[in-house]
Amino acid sequence: MTALDQALQALEALDKRQARIVELRFFAGLTVEETAELLEISPATVKRDWTLAKIWLRRELSAN
Repeated sequence: MTALDQALQALEALDKRQARIVELRFFAGLTVEETAELLEISPATVKRDWTLAKIWLRRELSAN
């Protein structure tokens, strides 16, 4: 298992929605608006969670 996989699993344990947003934005290439529509949340929430998830992942990956 790669460090990224482990970090994503750890993020999912902490915040499932943030982990899902990472999957949709990074791996599926969805826009903020597409992600918001799919998850039935506001674009502002997607932007906030996306930012927080990226910060968390950077810290997690740099610690390993």
